[in-house]
Amino acid sequence: MNELLPERLKKFKLEVAKDKTRLISFGRFAIERSKDGKVDTFDFLGFTHYCGKSKKGYFRVKRKTSKKKLNKSIKEFKIWIRNNRNLRATTIIKLLNIKLRGYYQYYGITDNGESLNKFLHVIKRTLWKWLNRRSQRRSYTSIEFAQLLKSYPLISPKICVNIYDI
Repeated sequence: MNELLPERLKKFKLEVAKDKTRLISFGRFAIERSKDGKVDTFDFLGFTHYCGKSKKGYFRVKRKTSKKKLNKSIKEFKIWIRNNRNLRATTIIKLLNIKLRGYYQYYGITDNGESLNKFLHVIKRTLWKWLNRRSQRRSYTSIEFAQLLKSYPLISPKICVNIYDI
């Protein structure tokens, strides 16, 4: 198998990057084949792919946002919020909702709800932090911030693509 893949890819004028390529045990019987009971995962297109089971107990490949991409997105959103903190709070929320919608549309796939919720939680905390650093006084208490988000809510994460309906 190791020699067959590079030969096949040469037909399409592609190469295997040796430093980025590895063979892993993955699939329905990967847990039984593994020595320590752990199954390898791999990252592809911003998602970590791992072995899991459906609600009925059948094997299923599951996906979640890779830690690297999640941390990068959080860092970018934090910088954006910090740089735009002097806008009106309602304007910040409106613009933030546009950015969040794009994030959810890419990362909102089956089995990734937990990562999306974690992301939103961090964004809310960051927004509260930077809104309170706009002046010498604290702008919002936690109750006032909750009321602001009740009046002008951040959009909730949702699964936009169910990969098992495709």
